[in-house]
Amino acid sequence: MPAEPLALVYGRRLRHACLRGIETTNLAHAVELLGQHQQPVRLGQIRAADGSWTFMLFFTEDGSRLIVCTGVRRARA
Repeated sequence: MPAEPLALVYGRRLRHACLRGIETTNLAHAVELLGQHQQPVRLGQIRAADGSWTFMLFFTEDGSRLIVCTGVRRARA
């Protein structure tokens, strides 16, 4: 997947999280690095066993290197 559209999507998610007071980790840095990355990326996702956090991992296209990881605390239902 191209990195540039992901930077835009995650930039919107960052603004949304800030407006709603949703806890994130490393999201601003992820937006910055994705915006600078000129190659396609591979995505991965990890969910905490208790459902409290979801983490997105962004790898190089061949999956050999982690570019950045970000997490968002999930709202309790």
